[in-house]
Amino acid sequence: MTPIRVAVLGAGVVGTQVIRLLREQGEELSARVGAPLELVGVAVRRPHQHPDIPAELLTTDAAALVAREDVDVVIEVIGGIDPTKDLLLTALRRGAAVVTANKALLAEEGPALYEAADAAGADLYFEAAVAGAIPLIRPIRESLAGDRISRIMGIVNGTTNFILSAMTADGSSYELALKEATRLGYAEADPTADVDGFDAAAKAAILASIGFHTRVGAADVYREGMADVTAADISAAAELGCVVKLLAICERVNTGTGDAVSARVHPVMLPRAHPLAGVDGAYNAVYVEAESAGRLMFYGPGAGGAPTASAVLGDLVAVARNKISGGRGPRESAYAALPVQPMGEVPSRYHISLDVDDKAGVLAAVATAFAEAGVSISTVRQEGREAEATLVVVTHSAPDAALSATVSRLSELDSVHRVTSVMRVMGDVA
Repeated sequence: MTPIRVAVLGAGVVGTQVIRLLREQGEELSARVGAPLELVGVAVRRPHQHPDIPAELLTTDAAALVAREDVDVVIEVIGGIDPTKDLLLTALRRGAAVVTANKALLAEEGPALYEAADAAGADLYFEAAVAGAIPLIRPIRESLAGDRISRIMGIVNGTTNFILSAMTADGSSYELALKEATRLGYAEADPTADVDGFDAAAKAAILASIGFHTRVGAADVYREGMADVTAADISAAAELGCVVKLLAICERVNTGTGDAVSARVHPVMLPRAHPLAGVDGAYNAVYVEAESAGRLMFYGPGAGGAPTASAVLGDLVAVARNKISGGRGPRESAYAALPVQPMGEVPSRYHISLDVDDKAGVLAAVATAFAEAGVSISTVRQEGREAEATLVVVTHSAPDAALSATVSRLSELDSVHRVTSVMRVMGDVA
């Protein structure tokens, strides 16, 4: 049969593994597709740094490679938005299938890519963009297409989960845990995208879009990083029977006037009984709740060259089969077009620690601040030490804006020396 001709953009950690597996397992992959898979080009910046790739495959002209009429599938693993967006649009507009692991591009420019794919009848697959090797995108947009998903939440960044797991296991500070993550290769030299939540927010945008049939971009996702999480926060969570996790949370909510989508990323005190609480180290896990299917858990390695390459090659096999049959995979489903709920309207619970004067009337002043904002207190614990005391308050659920305003009001009280910690709480804790 006529071969399916494949071009790869990028030969970094993931790209190198994709190329290796294509060459080592080419016959087996071709048998699964039903036609030969032929690697015809690899675009890189510095060809001399890739001696393991045949020289005749290497090129520095990515634009010319994606424009070649004989290229059937373009695999993109270079990342970034520019010039990657234009490269993929070129491929899609001439009918080539695109397989990408680029979560930032999909979160920022997904609609443009979907529209180009639809106009040309081309496939756009991106299983590797969220949670590495874990089969997640295809189950949500295909296996659960007949169901109504109410919530998708999970640990979608291995770096932050490794750091929080280390802090939980041995009481390490954030700085020490980050240093260890960097030494082991889990954290980049510049960990900003991970620890400040940008990576998880891009993935949350993708999950919310496919789960709720609504276009959700990275700018629609509320984002709060985990760099301010302290050993004291970890200890406080343990006292509540919780662990601290950085979660991406996407929900379909009823606002009273209709449904909306909530998408957010932030640290959470999560009860130890929750399935996500036991996910440690650099692993990822995503928890899906659907009306008919119930609760589903997807777990596995969320990053790394070989695991991510596995997801890329799974997409390659799928789009190659579509090429042979003359069909195509799922198109963008954005028919619901639900509004995005502002973070201030999202119901939340807070765990708040305060350093206060250890004297009569302080607790009444603090309770008044909560009452004036319409926030109900669930529990209060006070520990005195000389002239000061630590006051720990756990609230009932209230709009996030009301809770945030309460924290600001508390910091202005004369009897409150400082607000030492504020963290959201999920589930039923005392």
